[in-house]
Amino acid sequence: MIPEIAFGTDGWRGVIAEDFTFANARVVTHAIARYVVLGEDARRGVIVGYDHRYASDRVAAAVAEVICASGTPVWLADKPCPTPTISFLVRHRQAAGGIVVTASHNPYRWNGIKYKASYGSSALPSIVAQIEKELAQVLEKGIPPLPPRKDLIHSLEPRAPYLDALEKLVDWKRLRHAKLRFVFDPMHGAAAGLLPELLGRNGIPCDEIRGTRDPRFGGVHPEPIEPHVAALRQAVLGGKYDVGFCADGDGDRIGVIDRTGAFVNPHQILALLVWHLAGTRNLPGDIAKTFSVTKLIDKLAAKFGRKLHEVPIGFKYICELMLEQNILIGGEESGGIGTSLYLPERDATVSALFLAELMAWHGKSLGELLAALHAEFGEYHYGRVDLELKPGQKEKAIAHFSDGKVSRLVDFPVVQRENLDGIKLYLGEVGWVMVRASGTENVLRIYSETGKPETTSRVLSSVASLVQNL
Repeated sequence: MIPEIAFGTDGWRGVIAEDFTFANARVVTHAIARYVVLGEDARRGVIVGYDHRYASDRVAAAVAEVICASGTPVWLADKPCPTPTISFLVRHRQAAGGIVVTASHNPYRWNGIKYKASYGSSALPSIVAQIEKELAQVLEKGIPPLPPRKDLIHSLEPRAPYLDALEKLVDWKRLRHAKLRFVFDPMHGAAAGLLPELLGRNGIPCDEIRGTRDPRFGGVHPEPIEPHVAALRQAVLGGKYDVGFCADGDGDRIGVIDRTGAFVNPHQILALLVWHLAGTRNLPGDIAKTFSVTKLIDKLAAKFGRKLHEVPIGFKYICELMLEQNILIGGEESGGIGTSLYLPERDATVSALFLAELMAWHGKSLGELLAALHAEFGEYHYGRVDLELKPGQKEKAIAHFSDGKVSRLVDFPVVQRENLDGIKLYLGEVGWVMVRASGTENVLRIYSETGKPETTSRVLSSVASLVQNL
């Protein structure tokens, strides 16, 4: 019996050997194949890639067989590669779409299937709806016994054209002149070797840690945030590098450690990149951010005379804007950042290149550049707490904070509310706190940003305590 399969914006994920099985992967792939045949020009083919997880290569081969059985040509990557590589190849080769066997930043027990649309990024809601419709049909009627057309499966080397495209994005002469020392941590994921190769071919040394394939990711969660970046911090301090870059399991999210060992969070990374691209390089275009991202972006957009677009949480909303308008850069809280200079897609390697260029341009560390931002715009200290709650509790919390009768929170007046995605409360001049319910789990996420780290911590702990006692 096939369990319920939910296909989301970035595809489907499940626990290996429980939900994520070869049979279920074929079901999901057949639904995608039906969409491609009905909704795209299937003659342009589908590109298939895979990451370093257990059996991802074998699942990718099965995916290719299902796709080609529909009469659609397939280009199957001949080695593991990060998700952004497949996104690039889809657009570069004008393919009908792309499939990546990966569970992104999820723990090692998970695997999944991501679908990338013909424009080289996550599927828009309209495409997701069509795939979900096809999936319901497949789950009801099963997969027809069509033999695979293996003559339609072609091998593809994924990395070379991707690296050639990235090489055009930054000023290599300026980077060489800066004589910076870099270290890269792919967390045993599919981005291994990419940044060192790209920098190395341009005469810039870049060492790498945790670059070997390990389906268990060295026993850590392959998400480039604390505490999972401890190994990179140790490498930066021990090797006296100017900066350390980190990518998640499939290479679309970035993490950064400054030369002092300080973790540069995704909000700060986005602010630095906005400052660099819109300010230092003065490139045209608007700025986009998701609802939970720092207010520092608002001030930077105003300084550089750029329109700011704020969207619900999820990179799909950034992508949709980038397809419709001239968005120079857009980012989300999780470290996913895209730019019109490349693709409407998250890419850790691209973000690392621009951060390196920023350091070379100013001759300063990322910590020093952040200090300059804080000196000009004030300090912004962000934090987040995820609460696992009993059934019904998260709904109570949302109702509570939505109630206009809540006029004070912690010791601060509530002066404004916004409900673009969850409920955001503005606490006088101090900052803001936001509560947002997960759509799939009994989890409530609490976000806050204030001018002092201790104030942010106090707001988060007070709101968490209040929620748990509702």
